[in-house]
This record gives sequence, C-alpha cells and structure tokens, in this order.
Amino acid sequence: MLEKNKMSLFSLVMLGLSSIIGSGWLFGAWEATTVAGPAAIISWVVGAIVIGAIAFNYVELGTMFPESGGMSHYAQYSHGSLLGFIASWSNWVSLVTIIPIEAVAAVQYMSSWPWSWANWTNRFMHHNEISTRGLLVVFAFIIVFTLLNFWSVKFLTRFTSFIAIFKLAIPLLTIIMLVSTGFHAENFGHSVATFMPYGSAKIFAATSISGIIFSYNAFQTVINVGSEIRDSKRNIGRGIAISLGISIVIYLLLQITFIGAVSPALIAKTGWHGLNFQSPFADLAILLGIHWLAVLLYLDAFISPFGTGVSFVASCARTLAALKQNKHMPPIVGKMNHQYNIPRVAMAINAVVSMLLVSVFRSWGTLASVISTATLIAYLTGPVTVMSLRKMAPDMNRPVHSPWMKVMAPLSFVLASLATYWAMWPTTIKVIGVIMLGLPFYFYYEYRIHWENTWAQFKGSLWLIIYLALLSLISFLGSREFNGINVIPYPLDFVLISALALIFYYWGIISRFYSKYFSRAKRINKDVQL
Repeated sequence: MLEKNKMSLFSLVMLGLSSIIGSGWLFGAWEATTVAGPAAIISWVVGAIVIGAIAFNYVELGTMFPESGGMSHYAQYSHGSLLGFIASWSNWVSLVTIIPIEAVAAVQYMSSWPWSWANWTNRFMHHNEISTRGLLVVFAFIIVFTLLNFWSVKFLTRFTSFIAIFKLAIPLLTIIMLVSTGFHAENFGHSVATFMPYGSAKIFAATSISGIIFSYNAFQTVINVGSEIRDSKRNIGRGIAISLGISIVIYLLLQITFIGAVSPALIAKTGWHGLNFQSPFADLAILLGIHWLAVLLYLDAFISPFGTGVSFVASCARTLAALKQNKHMPPIVGKMNHQYNIPRVAMAINAVVSMLLVSVFRSWGTLASVISTATLIAYLTGPVTVMSLRKMAPDMNRPVHSPWMKVMAPLSFVLASLATYWAMWPTTIKVIGVIMLGLPFYFYYEYRIHWENTWAQFKGSLWLIIYLALLSLISFLGSREFNGINVIPYPLDFVLISALALIFYYWGIISRFYSKYFSRAKRINKDVQL
C-alpha cells in the first residue's frame, strides 16, 4: 500500500477512540456501580493499570512486526503454531463477540425509547435479554457494520474519524450537564465502609464482570492495522498511548458523574446493588428533567456502538485472516480483495458467527464477561513472547526497546492472570471451553501436513495449557467473593495466583524454540527501520 494512502497519527487516534469508546460508556459505569458501589472508581483505575501494563508489551511487538492482524502472529514466532493458534483463536473469539455486543447496546437503548413508537421498540427486550424481535434488529446492525468495511481503509478512516469526534462530544456534554444539574457529593460516602459498601474484593470483580476490561481492550485495533499505518515505528505507540489515555480520563469522569447523579433517596431505597436502569445515563437525564440530553443520549446509543462495531469488523476480519497464515485454517479465510486489500471472506464469516453468538448470549453483561476473559487469555502470551524474542533474537530491529520491559513483562502477566480470575467461576471454565473448541481445526490441519513438528509445537505451548487448567481449578476452589467454594479464601487466592503466574511466566520463556515461523518473523523485521 502506498505511504500516502496509509493512516495518519490523527486518523489512528480517531480509530482507537472510536473503538474504545463504544457501549462501555453507556453501561459500564452503571454495571460497575451495582457491583462495587462508589468504589467502582477504583475499579476503572485498576482496569487501566492492567490494560496499560499489557499494552506496554504489544507496543514493542507491534513496532517490530507492523503487519495486518499482527496480534494473531506474535506467539507463533516465539513458540510455534499451537501456542500461536491458541492465542489468535482466543483473540478472535473476543473480537468477534464485540461486534454483536455493540449491536445489543444500541437495541437495548432503543427498547427504552419514551416516544410514541416505544410500544413497538420495547418488545426488543425480555427480562433484560434481547427478544426474538430484537434479535432481528441486532442482525441488521451486524450486516450494516460489515458492509461499511467492505470497500476501503480510506473510507473506514473517514467514517471513524467523524464518528470519534461525535463520540467524544456526547460523553463530555453528559458529564457537564449531569454534574451541573444534580450532583450529590454525599453519595461517595463519609467513611471507607460507605465508600466500599461491598468490600475490597468487589472492586476487582467489577473490573472484569462489569465491562471495564472490555471497554479498554480496544487499544489492539491500532495493533491489528499495523501494515496500514503511516510511519508505524513511531505512530503505533503514540496511537495507543493517546487514544487509551484520553479514554481512561473520560471513563473515570463518567463513573464519578454517574455515582454523583443518582438520587440519594433511590440509593437509600434499593442500595447500589438494586439500581436498575435499562438506559443508564438517559434514564438519569430524564429523572433530572434534562430531556434534550436524553434525546442526544438515545442518538448516541446508535453512534457510539456503531463506531466501535464498524472498527472491530475491520480488526476482527484481519485477525481471522491471519489465522490462515500458519496453515491451520482453510485458505479461503485469508483471501484478500486485491483492489482494497480487505479480507472480505473473513468479514462475511465473522458476521455469521456474530449472529450465532448473540443468539446464544443475549445480554450485554454476559457478552462483556466473555470478551474480557477470552481477551485476557490471549494476552497471557504477549509478555512471554516479547521476552522470549529478546533472548532468541537480541539483534532484531526494535524501534521501541524499553529497559523497563524486564519488570513490566512479568508484572503484566501477573495482572492478566488475576483479571482472568476476577471474571469469576464458572465464566472462566466456560470461556476456556469455547477456546478449546478451536483445537479440532488445528489438529485437522496438522494431520493434513503430516504432523509436522507437532511434538515440538506441543512442548512450546504446554505451559499455557497446564496454566489455563490450573486457573480454572483455582477459580472453582477460590474465595466466595469470586464465586468459588472458598477453599482458598480472599486474599490468599490473589497471593496463590500471583506466585503461580511468575512460575508459569518463566516456564513460558524457557519453552521458546526456533521454528519456521521465527524465520518469517526475521523476514518481516528486516524491513523495519529504527
């Protein structure tokens, strides 16, 4: 692709913001508050630390290998095809689930419209889940998301830049209006006990089960369009840092605003656990008499999920197309349209899978939990890969080479492990089960290529397979605060997971080996300029 046709830093930041600020801002603050009360503010900080530490690893990897669908390749470069397949399949599961969750968010807001046609739209939801009628509308959104990506990156860039500006303006306006109209400082409590009414454990639980990790996760959109970025060696890191930094500030302000805007009388009646909003910020605006703001929020319930859904169709298609490059997916999956350099077949497959997923998981909260857990499992390979490659190829071109990586890599592995545990039993085992569903594809194509170095690939990934099994067991035996049977009480469960994480992190690095995929990595890296 010609350099002039690639994304500028501004376009990249807009793409990142358009992806990160999606349905998470519409529901995340409410969901987190019902779990942790006012202490949900800390949950957003914890989530930012977790994702920031993880992103630190991927900035180095992304600048070393600026390629489309990059996050689907890194693990196979250092540990072979099986670990690469598990990581990329996990990442794909999380990305393909984001497409329907954004559509669900828009339909859920539609179902609470206060206007004359609400008698028709309110049938989109049934007991906080998408109804059959609502499902058809969700399908329509998914189709539109896909069609908007069917032509060119240039069109996508213009679309997401416009959407991102709108998506920034509405949350900021909401913060200003709700704070100036009805802000109750007493809602934040007058002691540690009232600030943390449900205990410290719920602060961490809210990070994974309330969509906080899901909300921040979209930084990887920047990584996955690596080959389409102008001056990628500088702009990948800048794009992630700027878009993630702006998003963190906005999400924190939204959480503070939500807590302060709720009527103290309502809290006294139901408690934080009992707050039941279908369209959280729009409902608050109506309660405060700001009806014009409610109208804007209902409009933004289309715009924000729309921008994120469109962005992730692009990112997810490249992730699925990248799976085919290690010869463990049908070649047609990675077929690119030569005119626009877009994987149209992968987009169509993702659209169908998205429809199937939302037919099974019909609530925003359930989908958010699945996304967070699958993403974190994929992220477990990043810190191991970045340090393995430093040992395997110290002379590779590294436009970003931080001396802090020796600390940040193990720290991010520990944080990703803890955040996986925070998703609670049985979500952990369910998501791991979904990821294991991809293994038949891997073994079928291993059979097709006559089990080429299969034992070496297995040894390269054994550390992660055993670790996921142990995480599932600890989740079951863990503290009642995280839905376990309390054999390992809180906070000893955190201590155990942290210790095990360091053991498996170093085992993962020891398990590295030189494969044909490493040779491919060297060829890609050879053209990277310092």
